[in-house]
Amino acid sequence: MTEFPLLSSKFCHARFQPPSAPELNPIERLWQLLKKPLKNQLFSSLQALRERIQEIFDQLTFEQVTSVSSYNFILEALFYAASH
Repeated sequence: MTEFPLLSSKFCHARFQPPSAPELNPIERLWQLLKKPLKNQLFSSLQALRERIQEIFDQLTFEQVTSVSSYNFILEALFYAASH
């Protein structure tokens, strides 16, 4: 592992992450919540699409957002990536 002196301290240490690991990026899981209700929909304008996306975001619950961005999710993904 390469050391990163500016990123390492007694509280924080840089960790290796695979170069291509979408499972480590919480936004990828958020896109899953977003894409499902948009599937097979047509929009007359970019503004209509933006409005629909805003509606979907407004309907997300705290639990849904937490589930895709929680620390446990990151740990599970790291263990998965390390095993493959």
